[in-house]
Amino acid sequence: MAAHTRWTEADIPDQTGRTAFVTGANSGLGLRTAEVLASKGAHVLLGCRSPERGAKALEQVRAAATGDAPELVRLDLADLDSVREAAKKVKELSGGKLDLLVNNAGVMAIPRGHTKDGFETQFGTNHLGHAVLTWLLMPSLREGTGARVVTVSSVAATGARIDVADPNFERRVYNPAAAYGQSKLSNQVFALELDRRLRAAGEGVVSVAAHPGYTRTGLGSGMARSYPNPVVRALVSVGNRIGEVLIAQNSRKGTLPQLFAATAPEVVGGDYIGPHGLGGLRGDPVKVRAVPAAMSESLGAALWDVTTKLTGVTPDPA
Repeated sequence: MAAHTRWTEADIPDQTGRTAFVTGANSGLGLRTAEVLASKGAHVLLGCRSPERGAKALEQVRAAATGDAPELVRLDLADLDSVREAAKKVKELSGGKLDLLVNNAGVMAIPRGHTKDGFETQFGTNHLGHAVLTWLLMPSLREGTGARVVTVSSVAATGARIDVADPNFERRVYNPAAAYGQSKLSNQVFALELDRRLRAAGEGVVSVAAHPGYTRTGLGSGMARSYPNPVVRALVSVGNRIGEVLIAQNSRKGTLPQLFAATAPEVVGGDYIGPHGLGGLRGDPVKVRAVPAAMSESLGAALWDVTTKLTGVTPDPA
């Protein structure tokens, strides 16, 4: 872990002239990220699944904006057709020049389900949707200035595993927490593999990952509801409430790692940013060590290949 340095929103450089696309920008970490970037002068595009919630978020971000007015992009990461349409819209609104992509949206430990394309919901939404979005937006990112891709992982990646032979739990017994852990480890693995391939291709785009620690975002309540056993559900719910009172940090603090990853001049490709203190659960943002699996080049290549096979989308860089 890097030496502790205190970093706040005040340290964010001027973002005037830069265009940023933030997924999951209708609430929580995504909304705060969009709001802060807009307040620093960026032209922010808000990727939101719900038009109604997106419209409310847009008004909030617009009130904070000091540069070009923010704009809304309809995006459902659980539907690859929607991802394709969103990528086209971003290209249109950005003039084909994107400086920052923040892959923030996600679902957490939900009951077994499938995306429109038939993938396990968490793997399909959290990883596959973002991977395809990133590949489709790479031409616009190449035209950006000092372009970055920030992919948001989680402390749940620690101890998780990716089964590249059965990523959609077709043969394994489905477990909401295990599926979530796999999806967030996939985010981290993908971010580092993307950076390796960008460097190998001599590209100027930078790929990094970040995690918010233990942050109150509302996802925990969804995790509790996913357990069918009422006793287990109640215990998880109580545990979440206790943890949020004693340990969790607010969304403003939890957003700092991805804002640091998105804007700090000292960030380089392959970095992983997270909270400094209490086992990475809370604290100021710093560069931290990625989990060992994320640094595995063989796992990175395997996930890249299975993502290509499942989605049918040509990866970029190839």
